[in-house]
Amino acid sequence: MEETYLLNVEGVKKKILHGGQGQLPKLQDGSKFTFHFQTLKDDFERTVIDDSREAGMPMEIIVGKMFKLEIWETLLSSMRIGEVAEFWCDAIHTGMYALVSRGMRRIAEGRDPLEGQKHRCGMGNMFDYHSTGYEDLDELQRTPQPLIFIMELFRVEDPSAYKRDTWAMSKEEKLAAVPVLHSEGNRLVLRREFAQAAAKYQEAVICLRNLQAKEKPWEDGWLKLESLVTPLVLNYCQCQLELGEYYEVLEHTTELLQKHNDNAKAYFKRAKAHAAVWNEREAREDFQRVAHLDPSMAAAVKKELKQLGERMRKKHVEDRKRYQGLFQSGQG
Repeated sequence: MEETYLLNVEGVKKKILHGGQGQLPKLQDGSKFTFHFQTLKDDFERTVIDDSREAGMPMEIIVGKMFKLEIWETLLSSMRIGEVAEFWCDAIHTGMYALVSRGMRRIAEGRDPLEGQKHRCGMGNMFDYHSTGYEDLDELQRTPQPLIFIMELFRVEDPSAYKRDTWAMSKEEKLAAVPVLHSEGNRLVLRREFAQAAAKYQEAVICLRNLQAKEKPWEDGWLKLESLVTPLVLNYCQCQLELGEYYEVLEHTTELLQKHNDNAKAYFKRAKAHAAVWNEREAREDFQRVAHLDPSMAAAVKKELKQLGERMRKKHVEDRKRYQGLFQSGQG
């Protein structure tokens, strides 16, 4: 088992350190590898660059999703479940490793792996990488070199066997997921599980926003997706109102109203959030806009304004008592 042999790929050698079980996994687009890895320099000390066990979490790769280090998909495809193998890879396969490692390290540190490279084309991002923020990775970028990867494969899952992350879904899968997530959110609201419902609505919005990013703003495709986003954002805001996250509601409704300034429901939810944090003038203005835009909501607005007036009067009385108490104690 110690014998070194060439994979059917130029510039790669494989050594099996511990045999796996069963047959080679049958792969398809969307299959998921879960594995631990070590990355070593091909020097006398076999210097360790990265170790996923030290990071505290195994690595996952989705087949066919253009992972930056394409050779890893090839290496893993040659392994059986439970196998531990060492791969020597020539520099022709390792040129992107510094960027991959940078992203993995940022995730392990709880940071955004795309920090500093958002809203840029692929070529633009390549030229941004004069420094990765890590000295050892900067050296790898300056001096492309062979690397050694030691991998232990834990499992391979079919696309249907695990919950796909949003980024790993195709356009069709994202569109199909949205009504399911919407329905799950509604069901959780009926059970008054507002935090879980909010998470479902948010996931659906992320699916749609990802698709919108590929459309031209305000053109037909973008508008069609926006019409699906709006009710989900409003449902999310309703959950946040129930959870007392009023500033979250103010942020999302304001963002929504910047695009759709005639949405009475958005004004209504924003007004309730303003009222909850004692922004009386803003709450009254928003409630009045609701009644103007949608006369059918006039009764609800009247009820909310009455409650707002009573709450503000009560607050003023309490404030007066508190200030009088402070003044009298100060005089004593």
